[in-house]
Amino acid sequence: MTGRPGSALAALLALAAASPALAQDASTLKKDMIGQWELATTDRSKTCVVTMKSDATPQGSLKLELEPGCAAALPFTRDIAAWSIKGLGDIVRLQDATGESVIDFTEVETGIFEGLRQGEGIYILQNLVAARSLAKSMDQMIGDWAMVRDNGQTICGLTLTNTEASQDNFQVFLKPKCDPVVAAFAPTQWRLEHGQILLISNSGETWQFEADDNAQWRQVPDSANPLIMLRQ
Repeated sequence: MTGRPGSALAALLALAAASPALAQDASTLKKDMIGQWELATTDRSKTCVVTMKSDATPQGSLKLELEPGCAAALPFTRDIAAWSIKGLGDIVRLQDATGESVIDFTEVETGIFEGLRQGEGIYILQNLVAARSLAKSMDQMIGDWAMVRDNGQTICGLTLTNTEASQDNFQVFLKPKCDPVVAAFAPTQWRLEHGQILLISNSGETWQFEADDNAQWRQVPDSANPLIMLRQ
């Protein structure tokens, strides 16, 4: 039996030491969430602007505002009345008037949160300015491109679309008479990720391109004879 009281005391001390950190994390997240956010489906085909406020409700949660079009775009938002920080200070909860969760979000990347509604799917909560910047970047990518070698020789034409192919990915189509290297890769999907264009084949192989300037994207990692994508 000896040693057990000491172990219990150590556990309590560890919990006590951790509590301020947890409280600080919750406080930091609460502060970071104040402002405007875009609530959207993963393909952003349906969006809603949510304004998180620091004002407390009588129930102790925090106030928010939904733009008028939210209920039509995302019907479940009709139930959202407030927001709060839950869990170990790592969950952003959009809740109803009784405090019950309508949807819970956890951060998956800096400033990007994911939440799941059973039977509906995943929704994204993202800083509004960043979301609109991404949407603008996406819009600029849609259309016809040429894939060329570093010497300027065109080896393939392709079209990037905004038609959803799978979660976060969109359809891409190759034009006839592509170079065998590109034809064998045969990308069917694309997306923007961390400032790169990703082309993805059915086998899951991925080619990455980074912008040299606004009109030219170079394959990475770099090689002696890189592929370059140019807008047409």
